Amino acid sequence: METRCIRIMREELERQTLSSRAMLVVNTKGRERPLPLCPLRTEFVRDRDRILHCKSFRRLKHKTQVFLAPQGDHYRTRLTHTLEVTQIARTIARSLLLNEDLTEAIAMGHDLGHTPFGHAGEHVLNGLVAGGFEHNLQSLRVVDRLEYEGKGLNLTFEVRDGIVNHKKSGRAATLEGRIVSFADRIAYINHDIDDAIRAGVLREEELPKSCVECFGDSHGHRINTMITSIVSNSADKDEVGFPEDMSREFDVFRDFMFQKVYLNPAAKREENKAMRVIEELFHYYRTHIDDLPPEFLQFIESDGKDRVVADYIACMTDNYAIRDYERLFVPLSWG
Repeated sequence: METRCIRIMREELERQTLSSRAMLVVNTKGRERPLPLCPLRTEFVRDRDRILHCKSFRRLKHKTQVFLAPQGDHYRTRLTHTLEVTQIARTIARSLLLNEDLTEAIAMGHDLGHTPFGHAGEHVLNGLVAGGFEHNLQSLRVVDRLEYEGKGLNLTFEVRDGIVNHKKSGRAATLEGRIVSFADRIAYINHDIDDAIRAGVLREEELPKSCVECFGDSHGHRINTMITSIVSNSADKDEVGFPEDMSREFDVFRDFMFQKVYLNPAAKREENKAMRVIEELFHYYRTHIDDLPPEFLQFIESDGKDRVVADYIACMTDNYAIRDYERLFVPLSWG
């Protein structure tokens, strides 16, 4: 088979096998900067690959999910969270005959803009930067401008739209993007329960009885139930989501996790220190702007110092932020 035919064959296979609700790659709105077509890969597969190979994706392995810079081998990081979201999203998309490649690309890129120390870092930058700071908007900024030394990844409209609209408050233009939004919530609720139990800040028997009865009494059972319910409820609709009764129970689960884990003083006892690290780094680089790498400095005139400093700090891993703070503010022993 000639290589020039492989992409065309994949595009035709989408037409033949996917639902009429699916976003076919041949109908993409395209890229801001058009590229020659690849002989092997469709445009959504290329987007997935561009995300997978970028530096921001690799840094996710050292960014907090819930527990700051965890020492145990089995705690989730932002990277393992992303992989779990991708798996859940692909399962739903495949079951609904929607576009798996588009779904995977969105899922892989949805958290690229997260700060060091998770939502604690996001909260600090949101209060320091004029116009605020939200990780979904920053994820879009990463793929549009910051990656590849300021050139961006030049992704298709549908992937960019899914990334920026993955939060519960957003609404993606495609069903594939909306699947990722649900997969994100399914993943973090369930793996955060698992990590919280491992950390000793939550006990299995504390989980709301109604949620256990609705979704199951184990990690795998709960995820399977949630995925299956979304697929069953969305099979013949122009929307994706839980049935109403499960949606209510899912909200109960989410509220419970905020109360018992996300706002738990034991789980968050180091957050004030982490937030101070972010704040001190911001103020330092705000007044020492020339210390930033050239790929960030190029955006000062168009975006202002605050946004550029936030870009730089948001790109840091937990470990790098701590080391940089020590370099700048902790005195070294003489000699």
